[in-house]
Amino acid sequence: FDVNYELEERLKASGKDKQVKLIRDIADLANIYYIRQKEPKGLGHAILCAKTFIGEEPFAVLLGDDVVVNKNSKPALKQLIDAYEQTKSSVVGVQTVAKEDVCKYGIVSPSHSHPRENGGRLVKLNNMVEKPAVEEAPSDMAVLGRYVLTPKVFELLETQGKGAGGEIQLTDAIKRLMDIQAIYAYDFEGIRYDVGDKFGFIKATIDFALKREDLKEKVQ
Repeated sequence: FDVNYELEERLKASGKDKQVKLIRDIADLANIYYIRQKEPKGLGHAILCAKTFIGEEPFAVLLGDDVVVNKNSKPALKQLIDAYEQTKSSVVGVQTVAKEDVCKYGIVSPSHSHPRENGGRLVKLNNMVEKPAVEEAPSDMAVLGRYVLTPKVFELLETQGKGAGGEIQLTDAIKRLMDIQAIYAYDFEGIRYDVGDKFGFIKATIDFALKREDLKEKVQ
């Protein structure tokens, strides 16, 4: 999303004006601001690095290795934003996973004292467990790389000790936030690809290629 003058000049010199327009159009799509996480101290620490930029606003977290496609309806993040507007509380995006896979994810524990809302997709939480054993998982709803959080979480991240892997874990801070504010999970619609996994990356590449007019016949 930035201008690459050297690349543009090389393309212009080669008469590739169409490609120049393509990359310039991409650069004009958005204004991107970067904040570096100087040390690999975990997701919670990475989010804390953005505190001075975000300030006192609610904010979204999108993990780049989770790609979600929902072509016939709202994007996953828009679904979470709508849930936040309804509840004015932090919302974590979840989907149901196979029982044998719960040990790979953060798993949420629904509150049984609060009925599900929004067609059964919105549920209040009373706990989260990071990568539980199959027999100890409180549900089969896994947190999958999409969050809308209130700025209160920054105060907790500032005092959050090291958790799993010796890192500052966002899950631990969200669990503490539950003692102060309501936290909800939203079972978002869409096909989710885990492109941080080798097979998930291959599957995403094939599925996206099959949807492209210029590639689908070669891939089939």
